[in-house]
Amino acid sequence: MSNEFPLRPFLPADTMALRDLFAQSIEELTADDYDEDQRLAWAASAADADAFRARLGGTLTLIVQVEGEYLGFGSLKDNKTIDMLYVHPDFAGEGVGSAIADALEKIAGARGAEAVTVDASDTAMPFFEGRGYAAVQRNSVPRDDQWLSNTTMIKPLKDAKAKAETSAKPS
Repeated sequence: MSNEFPLRPFLPADTMALRDLFAQSIEELTADDYDEDQRLAWAASAADADAFRARLGGTLTLIVQVEGEYLGFGSLKDNKTIDMLYVHPDFAGEGVGSAIADALEKIAGARGAEAVTVDASDTAMPFFEGRGYAAVQRNSVPRDDQWLSNTTMIKPLKDAKAKAETSAKPS
């Protein structure tokens, strides 16, 4: 597969397929970092389809879908936070997550964000570190009767910084 993936916005009709992708991604990709009870509790956070649809629809959510198959999705909250970024296990490591993250970061910068943050799972930390994100703090998040650890990470956006410096220079 090439590194070019078609991106499109979330539509309400995508909800059920994205719930399945979300659960599969958690179950298959995070097993080295989270135990079965933690993964089940995490995946259950999308059990309410209406709430999941509202969460995706309340953010800028982009989807990679090729020939009817959902490869991944990601969402940008408040134009500065990657709220979700999930890739189908069959396509992990093929550039889907990078394509989505690239687009979300570009949009955040275009909308004036000077930095992008993410609460990265232990599994996703190396991915975000490789993209220039730095750890800021560790978190413990309650999900049902489980606690899941993640790390808040931040990445300065050069384009936003350069635009601010350019606009501050006298003409």
